[in-house]
Amino acid sequence: MTFRFDFAPTPFGDALAVFSEKGIVRFDLSESEDPSVPWLLEDVSRQLHEVPQASPGAADELAHLLDDYFEGAPVRFDEHLRLDWRLVDGFSLAALRTIAEIPWGETMSYGEVAIVAGHPGAARAVGTACRLTPFSIIVPVHRVVRSDGTPGHYGAHPERKRYLLDLESDAARGR
Repeated sequence: MTFRFDFAPTPFGDALAVFSEKGIVRFDLSESEDPSVPWLLEDVSRQLHEVPQASPGAADELAHLLDDYFEGAPVRFDEHLRLDWRLVDGFSLAALRTIAEIPWGETMSYGEVAIVAGHPGAARAVGTACRLTPFSIIVPVHRVVRSDGTPGHYGAHPERKRYLLDLESDAARGR
């Protein structure tokens, strides 16, 4: 199988988008000022057992969807993009598929996701699935919050989670 990659702009910087013939395999927000550095591909290359090839333009459709989303449109990415779930299995897959169903502008707690995903009491495992998702923003793990309603973390960037939650909340209220 051939994998290809491109970058898509976000308010947090350019994000790495990796595609297979089946769809998007991974979408990672950069932790670097320069997302083109080679180390960004190391982890995904290890997981795929292949180094994705640069494919300028591969993320054009995704970039348009991201533009709409960040302008406040209620974009559901999985209605426009095929997701290739090959990097997820077991309970993480069930949790992320459940999270993908959380409506735009709404939230669920980690415990609620665990129940809907068929494993009551697995709230911590939901948190792990969120942390390790290969589909940042595309699968809206930012919509999963603590049981007291506070946002919690978003990798090492809780401010990004707050930004995404506020974006959706404000747009839903027509601001």
